[in-house]
Amino acid sequence: MLRLHDPFDFRVREMPDGEFAVFNGTRTTYGEAAIAVHRLANALLAAGLKRGDRFAYLSKNAPEYAFLFLAASKIGAVPVPLNYRLAPPEWQYIVDDAKARLLIARGEYVAAIEPVRAQLATVERCVALAAPDIPAGWQPYDDFVGGAPATAPDVHVTSDDDLYQMYTSGTTGRPKGAVLAQGAVMAQLAQASFALGSAPGERALIVAPMYHAAAAIMTCSTIWFGGSLYIQEDFHPVHAVEALSEERIGRALLVPAMIQACLVMVPDVAERKYDALRYIVYGASPISEATLARAIDVFGCDFVQGYGMTETTAAVTYLLPSDHHRALAGKPELLLSAGRAMVGTEVRVVDAQDRPLPPGEVGEIVARGPQMMRGYWNLPEASREALRGGWMHTGDAGRMDEEGYLYISDRVKDMIVSGGENVYPREVEEVLFQHPAIADVAVIGVPDEKWGETVKAIVVLREGASADAALILEHCQGKLAGYKRPRSVDFVDALPRNPSGKVLKRELREPYWAGHGRRVS
Repeated sequence: MLRLHDPFDFRVREMPDGEFAVFNGTRTTYGEAAIAVHRLANALLAAGLKRGDRFAYLSKNAPEYAFLFLAASKIGAVPVPLNYRLAPPEWQYIVDDAKARLLIARGEYVAAIEPVRAQLATVERCVALAAPDIPAGWQPYDDFVGGAPATAPDVHVTSDDDLYQMYTSGTTGRPKGAVLAQGAVMAQLAQASFALGSAPGERALIVAPMYHAAAAIMTCSTIWFGGSLYIQEDFHPVHAVEALSEERIGRALLVPAMIQACLVMVPDVAERKYDALRYIVYGASPISEATLARAIDVFGCDFVQGYGMTETTAAVTYLLPSDHHRALAGKPELLLSAGRAMVGTEVRVVDAQDRPLPPGEVGEIVARGPQMMRGYWNLPEASREALRGGWMHTGDAGRMDEEGYLYISDRVKDMIVSGGENVYPREVEEVLFQHPAIADVAVIGVPDEKWGETVKAIVVLREGASADAALILEHCQGKLAGYKRPRSVDFVDALPRNPSGKVLKRELREPYWAGHGRRVS
């Protein structure tokens, strides 16, 4: 089976002068990208990294993200992308858990991770890329790769080797490393190519964070097709709309919060022309029917919804352009669907005993196919539970109709998805319990027009203690990533619990979600 770098090598051979990436006005060709990839691959080898060794990367979007994935693919090393929105203790946990031997950080994140750098248990070398100031103990990226050969390394990598390790929240409240093999990622690219065609030279807007599973696949699929990565470091609605209308963007990945921001924060969004734009892929969090209908009208392109998770590489279902057209032609309920199974993928709705349910009945969504993760890093029991019977158990509840369209209604697990980012409530609750005035607390997701949902804390104060919402929110500053911190606090006398003491979070959520037909993307 193909490895990630094989389509890249083919494009380098056939179109070395073709545009590989555009970033901050600088254009990189496939030939130039090959030099950067080979030097990085050889530098990683010279640093002692072997097949299966992990290394961490902390950065906003930049071409080096693509270089890292390709360089690692060529030598069998395994990148661990870090979410730049996390707090330093959260970075430390992931780096230590992955046993990363090398850390590469870009720009402002060199200084941001410095407070915990000395505590990183397994990191042997730190490399600073495009940083304004480089602290002692860091090696400049140009020095790291500068003397390395610009030729392909002589390492045999197979489709069964691990390609990357992405962290996602889990049942323990700590992030878990989902291990994706070469074969899983390449299968996903082949699956996506059935629905998301492209052509050599077509530009893809890469503005969703590249540490995210969906953006990583959009990046890899663009290389698969020989396209160009039009990379924006961070999302700004005006800049994104300008790119979509002025930079010959053919396809883009935008989470619903980004689509909403483009529609409401860019005054001339509806007056602009998007002549090159063929389709927008969306997913990762809820989108309202009204927002989607307006986006279709404003951008005048096709839309594709993907539903999946990090553990499934990215997607298990697609709502295709033809489904969107069908919805607008008289079947609007399809806009609430997550689509149908991708080619080579089976999707079921099952009961608590994993027995398939008939159409219309709600149960847990499970899936199997070649794009499933190998398992969670160093968590064999959690891996067996998630993949029991050969099916990935998503933790989402939904139903399937007679035509195989999947409708997602709620979560079996308590996961919150805010602006496309996963938030595990227990992790937030553990921080809140450190506040001396809090006797009991539950964290839930509540609907939000911009972010899909946001984090709310339901707090029971200790007898005789006092605290207002502002104090509770301030307590979370610096302890949690911004998107994980509660946006609101409600105070109650007691939390509802079942006879075994488990908090009834569905009961807590119900007043906030009443009237919302779809409670998860």
